[in-house]
Amino acid sequence: MFQGTSVLAMDAKGRTAVPTRFREALAAQCGSQLTLVKSPEGCLKLYPQPIWLELRARLLALPQDAAAWRRFLLGSAQDIELDGAGRFLIAPELRSFAKLQRDLKFMGVGSHFELWDAQVHADHEAATMASPMPASIAELNF
Repeated sequence: MFQGTSVLAMDAKGRTAVPTRFREALAAQCGSQLTLVKSPEGCLKLYPQPIWLELRARLLALPQDAAAWRRFLLGSAQDIELDGAGRFLIAPELRSFAKLQRDLKFMGVGSHFELWDAQVHADHEAATMASPMPASIAELNF
């Protein structure tokens, strides 16, 4: 289970690094083999490969009425491997989709991670805070 947020920088070539605190767990879980995918929320999702392979199998089993979403998700999937410094390259089309600039937010959200442009995330979070809290969250006594 991954949780928490780290602020990262992306270099001019589109490289960034997985925060150090997650690297050991990722090496044990997936040998540093990950998959980067577009998210309908406007960020990128980074899955340990075993988690992605399960999700991919479920996507492939969906009926034809899900073809456009299957194409959106599978067509954007990029397999990556962390280098010795824990870095990975984000393809230009994925950087463009998520509006990634230099400052990034790397968030552990359970079984995977989300990668956001810092300003896009701040705007998204402000919109979330301005909207009503779903009953399912309110029932957790937050």
